[in-house]
Amino acid sequence: METNIATTPFGRRPMTLGMISSQVTARAVPKDATVHKWHVFQDIKDARIALGATDRALAILDALLSFHPDTALHGDSELIVWPSNEQLIRRANGMPPTTLRRHLAVLVECGLIIRRDSPNGKRFARKGQGGEIEQAYGFDISPIVARAEEFKDLAEAVRSEKKAFRVVKERLTICRRDIVKMIDAGIEEGVPANWGRVQQAYQAIVGQIPRTAPRQAFEAIAEELEGLWAEVREALESFVKTQKVDANESRNGRHIQNSKPDSKFESESGLGEESEADGNVADTDNVRSLPKRELPLGIVLDACPNMLWLVKGGGGIRNWREFLAAAEVARPAMGISPSAWEEARTAMGEQQAAITIAAIYQRQDQINSAGGYLRSLTDRAKAGKFSVWPMVMALLRAKLDASKTTGTGSEAEAAAVDLETAGKVVRTESRLEISDALRRSLDKPGRRL
Repeated sequence: METNIATTPFGRRPMTLGMISSQVTARAVPKDATVHKWHVFQDIKDARIALGATDRALAILDALLSFHPDTALHGDSELIVWPSNEQLIRRANGMPPTTLRRHLAVLVECGLIIRRDSPNGKRFARKGQGGEIEQAYGFDISPIVARAEEFKDLAEAVRSEKKAFRVVKERLTICRRDIVKMIDAGIEEGVPANWGRVQQAYQAIVGQIPRTAPRQAFEAIAEELEGLWAEVREALESFVKTQKVDANESRNGRHIQNSKPDSKFESESGLGEESEADGNVADTDNVRSLPKRELPLGIVLDACPNMLWLVKGGGGIRNWREFLAAAEVARPAMGISPSAWEEARTAMGEQQAAITIAAIYQRQDQINSAGGYLRSLTDRAKAGKFSVWPMVMALLRAKLDASKTTGTGSEAEAAAVDLETAGKVVRTESRLEISDALRRSLDKPGRRL
């Protein structure tokens, strides 16, 4: 007795090595093997890319498995299903016939199913008198049983790779967040370090992160970023330890911190504690004897010519508004935090604070921590012991001395004129009596900021 369950157009299909390999594997299936078809199907879905299967092909495999009545597939049972194309299309959500045939071929090439064609190319089953199937022609799903362990191993490998990829992405995210927070904390607390250089190093590493790349590429970037994280962390911890030691040893309860000589983020040349303090302490003790009038913009620019580098388009600075704008650019370039800048403007006034920024920017290569130095000057300004006059005149004196050393007569003459002009302002200020300390500061050669 022969029952024609389903038919397909007759056609000759080429035999491939993939089909032969699948048939060999199917014949090697252990007779006592038993698998849960939907568990194996889940492994196949997870290992889809490794197997070379497509999403549409897996949708068809899902439909084919649904035509087998049993959930548990046994190695010693008949594992052939023979649905028609129309039935497959309905269970595959209305897939077009051409797409169906193309992805059935993908399943065969991947070794997930085997074609069992009848002599006339139709799919059907021949049943005996008792209703049992004697011979079936269609799709053999025995590779699901034969390769179950292989699919499981592939799926585990894929899941492990996805987990490792997720972990390295989390490492990158956490490391980036921590570095940004530590840089902000270092700038905010005035930790002596070249924070501008640290930020540049961070941006250079982050700029390497691709949108899509193998896990190994992300791990290499994560290791580089973690190295920077360790250096920044070490700098902050060293500063905290130094503060604790100085707090215990200090008799006055206040001490200006300087960076350690071996700090990786410290500028190679620094003023040191004595030179930083010397630039203003002696002079600002006599701040009441200094002129009350504002410094002319021209003298400030002659003393701090580096500010002209910050002007867009290479133009000059024509008024105080443009000078303040240049100071706003110089401040983050030196790693000075917004809070330190705001505190300085409140204590000194906006214009005086901008002149202070310009003076620090002019000699930034000699100052270990621009942010810490500005906070120190701000504290002096709050106590009424700070003026920008000595800073500017010290810069003019240094410019004059440098011009004399290099032998550039025009620059030396200009510097001498500026210094003389500033001196006249000091000497002719109404009701002003110049102290001996100020005279010494004006006459001292090689004055440093």
